[in-house]
Amino acid sequence: MNTDNLISNVIEGIENVKGEEINILDLRTIENVACKYFIICTGNSSTQVNAITNSIKKCVSKELSEKPWHIEGLENCKWVLIDYVDVVVHVFNKETREYYNIEELWEDAKSTLIETKY
Repeated sequence: MNTDNLISNVIEGIENVKGEEINILDLRTIENVACKYFIICTGNSSTQVNAITNSIKKCVSKELSEKPWHIEGLENCKWVLIDYVDVVVHVFNKETREYYNIEELWEDAKSTLIETKY
């Protein structure tokens, strides 16, 4: 699977349901990491976090015929992790994203904020 295609389809899935604060962390220069990229975004409610998760899965499946290796966090939809092996997507509600602040934990990674169209 082409990582760039996967990233663009994940971003499209997020944008389709108006996910916010989309950030791509490039982890390739950091030693001993389990994946190449984190994609982080925010939903305004548990319903929107769930909708973003479903939209990402639908876009990636439709365009690339790929399913996530693992998903967790759907029970409460405060922080859903979608693992595509090389790319791990974190879909947060606002409070949980602020609390865990994983961008700061991975501050050595190259960060790319995505300008949303809305």
